[in-house]
Amino acid sequence: MSLAVPAMAADETEGEEVKLLIAAAASLEYSMEEKLIPLFEEQNPGVKVEGSYDSSGKLQTQIEEGMEADLFFSAATKQMDVLTEEGYMKEDSEADLLENKIVAIVPKDSTLELNSFEDLANAETVALGDPDSVPAGQYAKEALTSLNLWDEVSAKASFGTNVTEVLNWVAEGSAEAGVVYATDAAARAEDVEVKAETPEGSLAKPVIYPVGILERTEHSAEAEAFLEFLQSDEAGEIFKEYGFTPYKAAEENETESETDTEETPETDTEEVTE
Repeated sequence: MSLAVPAMAADETEGEEVKLLIAAAASLEYSMEEKLIPLFEEQNPGVKVEGSYDSSGKLQTQIEEGMEADLFFSAATKQMDVLTEEGYMKEDSEADLLENKIVAIVPKDSTLELNSFEDLANAETVALGDPDSVPAGQYAKEALTSLNLWDEVSAKASFGTNVTEVLNWVAEGSAEAGVVYATDAAARAEDVEVKAETPEGSLAKPVIYPVGILERTEHSAEAEAFLEFLQSDEAGEIFKEYGFTPYKAAEENETESETDTEETPETDTEEVTE
């Protein structure tokens, strides 16, 4: 499916190439650069998309300081919510697009006994994202705090400025274990091994990736076309290839699960409760 930029936008630029800048979480770099951006540019001649990738917290700060981005694709709702409240996001342009998982990883040749998230306490060195600015680090802190392990694990942790840095430290063996997104681990499957996911109930909310258009964009039509493309089924299939779950699909699965629970006979429910 081609999402061509409206003719009016092309007339306004008088045939000049339009450049979009998307500020996107570091965990999105592989999928964006390898497949999504090239496909969009192929379908929309005359529009070029450049990505700026870092922790969502750093990107939020850069946007607040004047970064000339057209779209923001965050790895957590927290940063998007702040920018929306501050008036940086275009009204009604935001969408919760993807869901990810938080996992504990070790180097591929590791002999560390790590069979659960709780076993991170057994590692001598742990790589984590800085919870002050890196969503993956914020999720790691939340999960470890719920397990009463944050103080113990953080005392021997090295804190990365984004999730890619954390991944690289583990892949290179600089840390015995680390906490990253499942998609990052999949991208470096030859170098790292996933040992555990965050336990059920250790995170208050799912790991959601929202995307939206910035109010300051000077290329609204092109930005809207790119946003529409990112929400398309075609893009969704590509995100799946990189380990993401389109959020609508995740919601549907949760709804089906809740429906199944509701349809459970009352006697069975009472037995489980007891």
